[in-house]
Amino acid sequence: MTELPGTDVEIVPVEDGTTPPASVADVEFYVPSFFPTVASGEVMRLMKRLRVVQTLTAGVDRLQPYVPDGAVLCNARGAHDAATAEWTVAAMLGALREFPLFAREQAASRWTYQPTDQLAEKTVLIVGYGSIGAAVERRLAGFEVSVLRVARGPRAGVAGLAELPALLPAADVVVLLVPFTPETKGMVDAGFLSRMKDGALLVNAARGAVVDTAALCAEVAAGRLRAALDVTDPEPLPPSHELWTLPGVFITPHVAASTPVSQQRVVRLAREQAEAYLRGDQLRNVITGTY
Repeated sequence: MTELPGTDVEIVPVEDGTTPPASVADVEFYVPSFFPTVASGEVMRLMKRLRVVQTLTAGVDRLQPYVPDGAVLCNARGAHDAATAEWTVAAMLGALREFPLFAREQAASRWTYQPTDQLAEKTVLIVGYGSIGAAVERRLAGFEVSVLRVARGPRAGVAGLAELPALLPAADVVVLLVPFTPETKGMVDAGFLSRMKDGALLVNAARGAVVDTAALCAEVAAGRLRAALDVTDPEPLPPSHELWTLPGVFITPHVAASTPVSQQRVVRLAREQAEAYLRGDQLRNVITGTY
């Protein structure tokens, strides 16, 4: 991104409590940081010539409210498919095969034999079947699973959200990949969780606030459900939060898309988008509506 003929590229740290340089007023194409802060959004008010906001993430909820009229918002759809799909399948396998338990036993130098669950012959329900969901399904090929798919609207082979309540009782693993929108905020509530079968595994690689944390804690504490979470609400998760110690919960600190391949692909996407803007070509991944 540092060599775009015919234009100036500036890398400016935007942090809460700091004053951005005057040069931000001339910014036309803005690439916020991977984990944008409030300041990352508020600085757009100073960008009088802003035309394009290109996120480094598939989710745009943290930045969308700040995008001014006259500017388009583009996300990084596709750049993180491989990394997030890998994490999702790894989380399923790790949780079902009790890797967190065995890691704790290894740390204590204990040879603790016990049988585990398995992924084979399970039914996996992917909620939010977009490009990442399709990447998850491709990686599940060969694991001898059945896959159910749900997206915002129905299409061939994919059910709509209206059909989700009827599908939940059939799923052994429920994978959350939905974008964070007013429609999906808190969608995994007590009613949603109560429809999941006993012993089912909830895998969240979406946003923490898609899940009602208190309702999830209640189900897990009762021993009825398990969870593998890359995102939580709140996030970061406070050290005193009960999710850390509840049995059957595996947590990673929002790392699903934090891989070298993801970084390479998102940088390439941002450059290609900037070049397209300079040429006057059509941009990819333009967000319309809430997502």
